[in-house]
Amino acid sequence: MRGFFEGIETLFVDYLFAPLDGLRNMELNTWFGANFINWIFMIICAVAVVYWIKQLRIFEENNEENQDTTAHSFLD
Repeated sequence: MRGFFEGIETLFVDYLFAPLDGLRNMELNTWFGANFINWIFMIICAVAVVYWIKQLRIFEENNEENQDTTAHSFLD
């Protein structure tokens, strides 16, 4: 049983987390390069927020947004 768990450890530590170790070592040279994944996620989130706000404006301009507190049945 111990060998099974050591095999899982080897899989994760030596293979699956190897790219993250590379990013950690890269931080000594360039902070922006080491945080590249974070920058990608921030850009995706910013685009999603802009899209969401744009869609909210479209519904508000068409008066399709129901802002009544009884819009949902559980708020009655």
